[in-house]
Amino acid sequence: MTTEFENLRVEVDGGLGRITLDRPERLNALSPATLHELREAAHWFDARPEVRVVVLCGEGRAFTAGADLTDPPGASASPESGLPWHERREAGQIGLRTIDALEGMRAVTVAQLHGYVIGGGVLLAAACDMRVAADDTVFSIPEVDIGIPLAWGGIPRLVREIGPALTKELVITCRRFSAEEARSFGFLNRVVPAAQLESEVKALVDSVLDKPSVPVTITKEHVNSVARSMAAGSTSFSDGDALMGVLTDPEYRKAAKRYKDRTIHRKK
Repeated sequence: MTTEFENLRVEVDGGLGRITLDRPERLNALSPATLHELREAAHWFDARPEVRVVVLCGEGRAFTAGADLTDPPGASASPESGLPWHERREAGQIGLRTIDALEGMRAVTVAQLHGYVIGGGVLLAAACDMRVAADDTVFSIPEVDIGIPLAWGGIPRLVREIGPALTKELVITCRRFSAEEARSFGFLNRVVPAAQLESEVKALVDSVLDKPSVPVTITKEHVNSVARSMAAGSTSFSDGDALMGVLTDPEYRKAAKRYKDRTIHRKK
């Protein structure tokens, strides 16, 4: 069973669902349309209680290269756009709404990570209950290099997952880190050879599907409740506002151009 989306493949096989980011020509970059579809897919699965596990993965060479710099979320909603303030504010919150929808899914979610996991891709993974990565996966959080703060509820989630010191280091320095490092941080459940990624994820999924559904669901909700309490007092509700403010700053434009130029040069 499948359902149609433009930027995703959404499939169901018995108790297993799968969301595949399907823009391989753009390394599955996260455009506003893709983020909207991810939120819709999360709600679509929530309406199907027979689906107990959902795997989130990416087609092609990457899980995702992060926000689409040719169509960045929120960039079209500047004060000069003429849009009402509530529409501009919602544009800045699109990432947060998507991450919240994924994290709040009723099914157990497993991130299957390979290739590049960049920026918002790290946050998509953080929203999943379990994470398995190929050993050659490359992670980075380059938002500061681009000239913007990390939004989408990223700071509270990363502090919760890896602690404040590592969050500051990885977000401020924007340095790349490996799958083995990510596992040492406690961010990943497993790191496996790339050739074994799908089979290892299947084994994990099968082990969850083999368990009775009620205590699994209660455990997921209990752990998430405790995790949210660890980030009590966080200000993720307003980081979209901060993002929208920065997008009008000249320093952002210079930094974003420098980052794009460097990325293009690296690809050559």
